[in-house]
Amino acid sequence: MLINGWRRFGLYFFRPSCLNCAKCIPIRVRINDFLPSKSQIRVCKKNNFVKLFIKKLEYREELFNIYKEHSLDRFNQVADKEDFIESFFYDAVPAFQSEYYLNDELIAFGFIDMSNEALSSVYYVYKTKYKFLSLGTFSILKEIEYGKSLGLKYYYLGYYIKENRHMSYKNKFKPYELYDWHGKKWN
Repeated sequence: MLINGWRRFGLYFFRPSCLNCAKCIPIRVRINDFLPSKSQIRVCKKNNFVKLFIKKLEYREELFNIYKEHSLDRFNQVADKEDFIESFFYDAVPAFQSEYYLNDELIAFGFIDMSNEALSSVYYVYKTKYKFLSLGTFSILKEIEYGKSLGLKYYYLGYYIKENRHMSYKNKFKPYELYDWHGKKWN
């Protein structure tokens, strides 16, 4: 389903219903060809003391508290615990959570799906007081690195929407491929 532009939250697989508007474009990075930019290298250096752990899916109240804060700060939305659990802790496919620690403090976490040839970033959140560390960029770099260590070909970033500042950063990880909904192929 990833290969055909679909995404997943919980038990639900989806794709945009507005395929004719061509705004929601699936994007993936070719792991073996990826080279970080100078600014991405700086982000890695800035996060030199942040440790990553990949774990099986396991709900904890601590995770929900970070998610609540992040949702309110970034999207001005109040998070619902039941929705959070249903969206991220039902493993309909092989799925993991990535946890980022600074001095034994959990500062960020994400959810990753895995297929036989790719990792797919499902969602990522961080404590707002650590915004200055560019943790979103750092997580992508670390998860691409993890995918490479597993011998995988692609890292899916979800949907690229050029006009949306929360989605437009995804084209900074090169080389990438975009999915052509009409031609049903990656370019």
